[in-house]
Amino acid sequence: QERISQWHDQSSRYSTELRDFKNQVLGMLETAEKEREAMRSEAESTAVRVDRLEREVDYLETQNPAPPCVEVDETLMEKQVATAKQRKNEKYTKLTDCSDTIASVRAMKILKRFGSTSGLWTKDAAGNSEKIYVFDGTANDTVYVFPRMREFTLFSATRKAARIKLPYPWVGTGHLIYNGHLYYIRQQGPFQVIKFNLANKTVVDSSVFPAEEQIPVFGLSPFTYIEIAADEEGLWAIYATKEDEKNICLAKLDPTSLDIEQMWDTPCPRENAEAAFVVCGALHVVYNTRLPSRSRVQCVFDVSGTLAPEDASLVYFPKRYGSHSSMKYSPQERQIYAWDDGYQIIYRMEMKKKLQV
Repeated sequence: QERISQWHDQSSRYSTELRDFKNQVLGMLETAEKEREAMRSEAESTAVRVDRLEREVDYLETQNPAPPCVEVDETLMEKQVATAKQRKNEKYTKLTDCSDTIASVRAMKILKRFGSTSGLWTKDAAGNSEKIYVFDGTANDTVYVFPRMREFTLFSATRKAARIKLPYPWVGTGHLIYNGHLYYIRQQGPFQVIKFNLANKTVVDSSVFPAEEQIPVFGLSPFTYIEIAADEEGLWAIYATKEDEKNICLAKLDPTSLDIEQMWDTPCPRENAEAAFVVCGALHVVYNTRLPSRSRVQCVFDVSGTLAPEDASLVYFPKRYGSHSSMKYSPQERQIYAWDDGYQIIYRMEMKKKLQV
């Protein structure tokens, strides 16, 4: 009788546990069914949005002209290299009345910290637009555009920024905004300078840079192979090749056709260089140390020969956070937009007249 009573107790407990487990499973099944229904609704909604997006993309493609072919023509590239070699180190004859050079850093303003440790921010070097263009990182395909400096400074997020998705990703931090166009280096394949119209979002032109076996132009910035710069006289390309891998090279660019007008070998070494810019036809190379310290302009090369190296000011930049990944000179504002370890900085420059030699 005791065993029978014990058996009844265990049977009753098992029945209770089985009923509780059954109720629990039914609850889980109901929850799973609700979640499945929610996922199905979300998938249907996503499919509708994708379909709408595809129609909008189709419409935009019909409104914008197709970009030109930017595949590499080997014959054309060889011809460009041969022409560039003929023009190398010739005297620069296209002189302007620009006779200023940098004397010192008049003021420094740290705006904010945005994005990665390396990047680029700038304005249009030739236009009157107040827009701020931000290139976050050293390899990407999306440009952030803020309408004014105020929006870029006040908002930490990118919700106030428009986004421009480029047809080809960029490499390095040597990009330039000039007269409504973006000039940047294509990431894959031979080094191509892409000219991109910011108004209608199309590729206007492209050119394979006529320099053989290129290497990073700055010893402390291994991600940049070509630095596109602007000054009072137009566009320049700063680069380096294995042919003379110790020093930096300079080329004058035609902003319309992307042709190389002239090329020079400069005495400025690549080692410990972190950035460079051009002011009134004079290349200024900024140096630092492997363990980031105080940056300084330590080499100046004037293509017109009107500024002797001993007369050039070796400018020191105030101690900041790390090292510059980009420095963009604005010839209209006479200031430099710098990216230092994720901080966006403006250097206002004090100018002086070149001394004739």
